[in-house]
Amino acid sequence: MEVLQLLRLLLTTAMLGLSQTVNPFVAQQTPPDPCYDESGAPRRCIPEFVNAAFGKEVQASSTCGKPPTRHCNASDPRRAHPPTYLTDLNTASNMTCWRSETLHHSPQNVTLTLSLGKKFEVVYVSLQFCSPRPESTAILKSMDYGKTWVPYQYYSSQCRKIYGKPSKATVTKQNEQEALCTDGLTDLYPLTGGLIAFSTLDGRPSAQDFDSSPVLQDWVTATDIRVVFSRPHLLRDLGSRDTGEEEGGTGSTPYYYAVGELQVGGRCKCNGHAARCVKDKEQKLVCDCKHNTEGPECDRCKPFHYDRPWQRASAREANECLACNCNLHARRCRFNMELFKLSGRKSGGVCLNCRHNTAGRHCHYCKEGFYRDLSKAITDRKACKACDCHPVGAAGKTCNQTTGQCPCKDGVTGLTCNRCAKGYQQSRSPVAPCIKIPAINPTSLVTSTEAPADCDSYCKPAKGNYKINMKKYCKKDYVVQVNILEMETVANWAKFTINILSVYKCRDERVKRGDNFLWIHLKDLSCKCPKIQISKKYLVMGVSENSTDRPGLMADKNSLVIQWRDAWTRRLRKLQRREKKGKCVKP
Repeated sequence: MEVLQLLRLLLTTAMLGLSQTVNPFVAQQTPPDPCYDESGAPRRCIPEFVNAAFGKEVQASSTCGKPPTRHCNASDPRRAHPPTYLTDLNTASNMTCWRSETLHHSPQNVTLTLSLGKKFEVVYVSLQFCSPRPESTAILKSMDYGKTWVPYQYYSSQCRKIYGKPSKATVTKQNEQEALCTDGLTDLYPLTGGLIAFSTLDGRPSAQDFDSSPVLQDWVTATDIRVVFSRPHLLRDLGSRDTGEEEGGTGSTPYYYAVGELQVGGRCKCNGHAARCVKDKEQKLVCDCKHNTEGPECDRCKPFHYDRPWQRASAREANECLACNCNLHARRCRFNMELFKLSGRKSGGVCLNCRHNTAGRHCHYCKEGFYRDLSKAITDRKACKACDCHPVGAAGKTCNQTTGQCPCKDGVTGLTCNRCAKGYQQSRSPVAPCIKIPAINPTSLVTSTEAPADCDSYCKPAKGNYKINMKKYCKKDYVVQVNILEMETVANWAKFTINILSVYKCRDERVKRGDNFLWIHLKDLSCKCPKIQISKKYLVMGVSENSTDRPGLMADKNSLVIQWRDAWTRRLRKLQRREKKGKCVKP
């Protein structure tokens, strides 16, 4: 018995030594927070090495005592051998054993299934027997809580026959996740106290660089362990074990399996981002995650910490999840791998739904319609001010995001385009709200040689000249309502910049609403036929003249140019409808 205890001690010491040389399970000192050093910098931290099977429930496919026998009675605690004895506290002086039913046919599988409750990184699996060790045993693992199983290790004196595996195989980097079969630890003796111990990393080439081997990290990960006893050593064949079973295995000598202790040595899997595992509100075992990680295994970054991709911590780098830089203007972000690569693998976070009128990947500039208030930090809630461009004076709602200057129309000035520039005066036109101030009156432009001697006889105003009727309407080529904006002289002509507000008749397709020109000869203007003032609205009825030198409308002493009255709108629309019905007669 002392030799057995010494063997167990050596095995445990070997496993712990392996874990320290291999890196993934390096035990660390316990400062106030093992996940951070004395300066507060993050570092790799791992939970303590434990027997993950201790105190956990084991499901056995066969247990003695039902019905009671001479050696086993499930209803009598002194003679019961339940599966709970596999994971209770065992000592040399108090070895409790689970025992299967007495079996009479071989081979007959008996399974032990242990659920660890969460993912563990398993270093070893060991079983200490109260009966002779089985002739064939398989150890399996599950990574999805028992949904699927993969083999971990086989033990058999007949590896190829029982499991289809050679008894001696070499593990390479190409098959590091392959279960091996060995004929060791399968002897009949000792009849009690025999040990089977499986090391998950022993002989695996990448074990010395575990941090850089996702294959081995996956290999040691398990949520459940299953042990399958396939073939016993039959006591009747002690002298010649290779006769009956090898030829068919249908012996009838009764036998049973008995195990005193099942151990699963390892660490709670937290990917280097937690120093312990705790139970959550649902009493499930989870990692106490640090480094801005979360999840049962600290296997993802916490929300808003997506500035670089999640990575397992290593001895060289803690790989802490970093918060996105959104200048306090966003609560959500996402990760973009392309941006991360372009930044030299430094930053890949993209802020979502920037608030406080900000925009950009980092909410680092003002959105359209706002400009930066340089008196405040970019992190200030009021770092962006509204452009507040004047609805009439500005040419758009978007201002310069640095200076706040709005785009002003001609003749308009001010940060928000709210006043006329020097030399301009306000008009009533929303299109050209500021117009140049005329230097002189139109009539003063006419020289004595240009002005007719008798304006009354020159203009000859006809009786009823200012009345609007169907006859006059039909004689004219165009009938428009205009706003006079400004005037300049070109040779013997006065060129008025006008804004056509409404078109009631037009035989020239070029006459449309908007800015245009009205040409009047200076002789007509000097006699005030027509009489025009800047910044006033007029009804103009005239005849079109095609002139390449003077684009726009023409008016003379025979045109009707009278100051606008709102009451004319209805009458002109009526004349317009009558014209469309063909009521106009040819002049």
